[in-house]
Amino acid sequence: MTTSTLGVIIGNRDFFPDSLVEKARFEIVEVLAQLNIKPILLDSTETKLGGVETYKEAQKCAELFKKHQEEIMGVLVLLPNFGDEKGVADTLKLANLNVPVLIQAYPDELTKMNVVNRRDSWCGKISVCNNLYQYGIKYSLTSQHVMSPSDPVFHKDLLDFTAVCRVVKGMRNVRIGAIGARPGAFNTVRYSEKILQRNGITVTTADLSEILGKANKLTADDESVKEHLESINAYVPNSKAPNEAMIQIAKLDVVLKDFMEEHALDATAIQCWTSLQQNYGCNVCTSMSIMSENMLPSACEVDVTGTLSMYAMQLASGSPSALVDWNNNYADDPEKCVLFHCGNWAKSFLPDIQLSNAPILGTTVGVENTYGALDGRTPAMPLTYGRISTDDPKGIIKVYIGEGELTDDALNTFGNRAVAQIPDLQGLMQYICKNGFEHHVVMNASKTAAILEEALGNYMGWEVYRH
Repeated sequence: MTTSTLGVIIGNRDFFPDSLVEKARFEIVEVLAQLNIKPILLDSTETKLGGVETYKEAQKCAELFKKHQEEIMGVLVLLPNFGDEKGVADTLKLANLNVPVLIQAYPDELTKMNVVNRRDSWCGKISVCNNLYQYGIKYSLTSQHVMSPSDPVFHKDLLDFTAVCRVVKGMRNVRIGAIGARPGAFNTVRYSEKILQRNGITVTTADLSEILGKANKLTADDESVKEHLESINAYVPNSKAPNEAMIQIAKLDVVLKDFMEEHALDATAIQCWTSLQQNYGCNVCTSMSIMSENMLPSACEVDVTGTLSMYAMQLASGSPSALVDWNNNYADDPEKCVLFHCGNWAKSFLPDIQLSNAPILGTTVGVENTYGALDGRTPAMPLTYGRISTDDPKGIIKVYIGEGELTDDALNTFGNRAVAQIPDLQGLMQYICKNGFEHHVVMNASKTAAILEEALGNYMGWEVYRH
């Protein structure tokens, strides 16, 4: 994971002991170094011990933050004593970074409640939060009201907070390629480009004919095609596809990579069903899997909000996501179901990966035109699932998220497949159906629902239901 950069504000209040501020500064610098987080904070000579109390000190801290605004992804507020509520709020207002803010407060020790050692940070934290609320500044809280920076639980809080920062920063600037038209039979993947754009999410469209036209101009002798063929064979050494089909897959892969680079895209959603098979003669699943594995998520059926969901989960966990169908009941177990797709999941989910064809699609377009679909079973692993969707009648973006497990339960079928165990699965299905969500959901091998809830609900301002 790359280094995260946080701005740090150390609150101070003049009638509390200054030594607490000095110690806090040393302690937090050490903790952040352990966690590979780069701090941007005042030098201890610039203000009284590097703390922020007066308006002039707030101005100095804000200027420092502005100089580093390109790299600061969040701000940590430390309260070694009561802290100056206006100093913290003014710093954030003047810096105007519009990034997540985490409020920490130190615990008092029962044996040190005298005037020299007393902190009162428990109380000060409430005052700081009250001011931020008045100023309209969004903020996050630690899992306990007061906690020491040396506490391992606080370390987890900090790492979760940097993940929240990653999600917020990524979602506000994401660029998605929508390649091809939504398949006529899939009203379910309709979405509003305008609502997404208002939230910082840009969609770049391309006609599928442009992509296929460019692919058809390439030949097996082109160096780029040879290179892509090699990398596909290295990615999926176990292939059932004939050589002609592999060349078709490689040519398409070249054009998709060029398109993504030309438009600086973070993710794609591609028309597949059934135009690709009928007009080009292969499936795009393998290319989508490679992209998703390389943290450039790709969703089929031009499911733009599906790939946006993949991107959000990837930012939260640092690992690839997969677009899946809520597909089948699992025998008569009310808390288990089968997750399925033709075959575009990232390799991380498919240890027994095999390049094959798509039998369901093959019934209408001919199995020989569906090579490129992956076959594989996902083993037991942790599960975060969820979905971002534009609700156009309400003019909002809405989300559901939750956690469960992927299991090793027996499952004898084809394609990309997994068995999920989710508490109150029946209640979740009721919620999905009643609120008009799609049949596509996204899975990630992590436990990151709390991070996503905080990032998408608190900071992005979307309507989030956590199951």
